[in-house]
Amino acid sequence: MPLSDPLLEGYDLRHLHLRNRVVSTSHEPAYTEDGMPKDRYRLYHREKARGGVGLTMIGGSAVVSPDSPPAFGNMLLYTDEVVPWLRRLADDVHEAGAAGMIQVTHLGRRTSSFSGDWLPLVYPSRLRERQHRSFPKVAEAWDVDRIVRHYAEAAARCAEAGLDGIEIESYSHLFDAWASPATNHRTDLFGGDPEARLVFPLRVLDAVRAAVGPDFLVGLRMAMDEDLPDGLGLDDTLGIARTFLDHGVDFLSVIKGGLDSDARLAAAIPSMGTPSAPFLSFAGDVRRALGVPVMHAARLGDVATARHAIRDGHLDLVGLTRPQLADPHLVAKVARGEEDRVRPCVGASYCLDAIYESGDAKCIHNPATGREQTMPHVISRGVGRRRRAVVVGAGVAGLEAARVLGERGHDVVLMEAADRPGGQLLLASSTLRRRDLIGVVDWRVAEAKHSGVDMRFGVWADAATVLAEEPDLVVVATGGMPDTSVVPVGADLVLDTWDVLAGSGPRGPQPGQRVLVYDDHGGEPALDAAEHLARLGARVEVATPERTIGISVGSMNSPAYLAAFHEHDVAMTVARRLVGVRRADPGQDGRLVATLASDYGGPDVERLVDHVVVEHGTVPNDDLYLDLVAGSSNLGEVDHDALLAVRPQEVATNPAGTYQLFRIGDAVASRNVHAAVYDALRLCVTF
Repeated sequence: MPLSDPLLEGYDLRHLHLRNRVVSTSHEPAYTEDGMPKDRYRLYHREKARGGVGLTMIGGSAVVSPDSPPAFGNMLLYTDEVVPWLRRLADDVHEAGAAGMIQVTHLGRRTSSFSGDWLPLVYPSRLRERQHRSFPKVAEAWDVDRIVRHYAEAAARCAEAGLDGIEIESYSHLFDAWASPATNHRTDLFGGDPEARLVFPLRVLDAVRAAVGPDFLVGLRMAMDEDLPDGLGLDDTLGIARTFLDHGVDFLSVIKGGLDSDARLAAAIPSMGTPSAPFLSFAGDVRRALGVPVMHAARLGDVATARHAIRDGHLDLVGLTRPQLADPHLVAKVARGEEDRVRPCVGASYCLDAIYESGDAKCIHNPATGREQTMPHVISRGVGRRRRAVVVGAGVAGLEAARVLGERGHDVVLMEAADRPGGQLLLASSTLRRRDLIGVVDWRVAEAKHSGVDMRFGVWADAATVLAEEPDLVVVATGGMPDTSVVPVGADLVLDTWDVLAGSGPRGPQPGQRVLVYDDHGGEPALDAAEHLARLGARVEVATPERTIGISVGSMNSPAYLAAFHEHDVAMTVARRLVGVRRADPGQDGRLVATLASDYGGPDVERLVDHVVVEHGTVPNDDLYLDLVAGSSNLGEVDHDALLAVRPQEVATNPAGTYQLFRIGDAVASRNVHAAVYDALRLCVTF
């Protein structure tokens, strides 16, 4: 890229000079330990600083009070213990050339009173949030005094730690709840009219400014349109924002919408299948109306859109937050003219959903994110002997293995039976809304070619084919096949979700037919199949033995499925297990009878349908692996201690073996994309 690239231009945020216009906006990856930003947290942000970001903002929703207990790994700013940890992080970020700020907040009702110190939550009014479900206490005057003081003390700790500024969350948390008539129903000193509703936030701003002095930067992440019938719209918030600017606010991070339900969360932080940068023009309107430095991040997923945002005057600073979870070296690659090598953010929102599923943020296809202590983002060339490696299977696991081994400098052959790479992701990305998932495949193919991997498609790799390459190392990534064995009677009569998504032709479900989709997996595949069939015009029912539909699909992605199901009148049946499928009586045109039982008692129920579609994960496609075990030096064994410590695999249980053998991804067990790429990275980076 030429030096005139608007993303690479410096920017002065008051006295703070930023080396470029790219920001990693505030977010909470839940990498804290004991509420502190220890080494894992620090290295995550240091990586982005080393990768060229201008400003990295930490502590998404770092909490200021004990009655704002962590809801998703939040940092604790109400104790002096946090200062040295913040200072070390700030020093590392500064040393790498970036600025560092932190977001501070009181969560209000957006947490649980059944955690932390079990203090009651506080809020302007007794309004329950559907996302976190606790009922708050109506805040008293002494609560206001205490929390205002806590904000000021937290800000002072951040300044003492050497951070460049703070950002106060004014977006579905306590600070903004006072200002909105949708959440402040009071008629006392703190409510009843627009002026009274600003008493609390203005007291916070004045106390914070007094605590940190005039030169410390103070910003707001502010919802400039709550998108609620009785909430604040843009005309309201512009006036409020001007008042806030008069009380010492230096910049705005512009938001549209709110977080108080799954549907609103998914709308405010859009995932794949939604338009790119849906609120960019809105943020530009705010910037022009207020004349204040503005940053914004919402589905700004690629460099070209970010460049447009700066070049055309919509933003002063552009938030590429999820894209830098996917590739923390994004800015450095753009600066080197390697924009085509940026690992893409595909918008899967696994980074957010994984926090609730497994406790911390994870990029769907960058397993090094959040694991900087052990996993590299940049693969270094190996120093040992060059090996002849054969990787079988060009799904995401095999592509990642081939990419990493190629980057390490080995002689790599990748064999794939199909005529194109992608494996199961070809099916997952076949629906219009999830088509961006193909970026996981495309990037790996390009990177593997860049490192010289010999990719061979249309090759059915049996043991003889593999051994003909005289390999030193064989990685089997042959994936799995759909498992319909969960149906105890009549499994031969059912379809699987692959049949549906790949297109089963005239014998498959047709418009107007009744289809039962049975989900004993809980992830996206059954929901993808049900949505596809519903849009095709079939009359669909989804049944599951779980307590809810798509139990493993998080709040960022489930709203899109539920919206499609409501649009197409998809029936949803929970707590029912498919126990049998049989042909209907003659005269029913070959229809099927599906029997659903309950684990909770009561009679079985039957459904007369044209098709039954079953999703129960995959069975490992491991015939090749088993055929190769006897000739391997390690007999397929993995040294787990070495794997977890990222040391070379040195098991040698078969002296006659001529190659090491490993299997990864769904060839081991039915799992997900992240597991597949993590398997490949941490194994292959040691060779």
